[in-house]
Amino acid sequence: MLTYPFDFHFTSAIVCRVAASLKDAALCQREIREVINIEKARIQHQEYIAILRKLGLDVIELQADESLPDEVFVEDTAVVCDGIALICRPGIPGRLKEVDIIRTILRREGLSIVDIKDPLATIDGGDVLFTGREFFVGLSKTTNIAGAKAVASAFPEYPVTLLRIKKGAHLKNFVSMVAMDTMAIGKSDIAKDLLRQMEENGEYKSYKIITLRDDPAANCLWINGTVLHLPMNHRYEDSIRILTSRLGPTVSQGELLNSEFAKIDCVLSSRCLLFNRP
Repeated sequence: MLTYPFDFHFTSAIVCRVAASLKDAALCQREIREVINIEKARIQHQEYIAILRKLGLDVIELQADESLPDEVFVEDTAVVCDGIALICRPGIPGRLKEVDIIRTILRREGLSIVDIKDPLATIDGGDVLFTGREFFVGLSKTTNIAGAKAVASAFPEYPVTLLRIKKGAHLKNFVSMVAMDTMAIGKSDIAKDLLRQMEENGEYKSYKIITLRDDPAANCLWINGTVLHLPMNHRYEDSIRILTSRLGPTVSQGELLNSEFAKIDCVLSSRCLLFNRP
């Protein structure tokens, strides 16, 4: 373990434009799908990209590919830390082309590429939470134990703790880092169980926990000193008020819209892949 934790400062981000085929995204686990307003989703995503650029990131923007409805959720394609990019093997086989595209970009950007050798391994980046001190990997419908072992192999200097997700979505749908050694986490039974597992099995025992009423509000982006979160609207007002009050005036916060992507169970962090150029 490193003496000083990673500081969550980034130079670059990869994003992808929204395809009209987003309505067919395989990540959606709902029996009855809500209708997605594609134009509204595109506007929300362009605002998202503009904020990333405003934070000083060099944003690599990929063109939409109508044959890849999930491609906008680039976070799932790789786990990047300390100049190393572990190329994921998404649990949905139809997403493998997305991985090939990201591998090419990250190699071009100078990162060391690590491919997963175990053919049975599956892992989505949305199931991997890096705290700056250790990794937590959620075992879900799209990430298995072999995939978690690949994280441990790629980043041997950091402890890796496996968390069993009782139902459905990615690990980051319930928890994220919002400051040094500080996590925001939801209040659902699933989130409570994940917190219990982290406290019992994680290596570092001194995280500060900000518990929010709403799971979606607990997924934030902490980038270069700024915490980006959902709007303080009527739906998440209480959670966002708790979050911002706990973070204090020293942290600049910004709001990001996610309503159309939430219809297919995807959170703020899923729409970008953050990294540092070597």
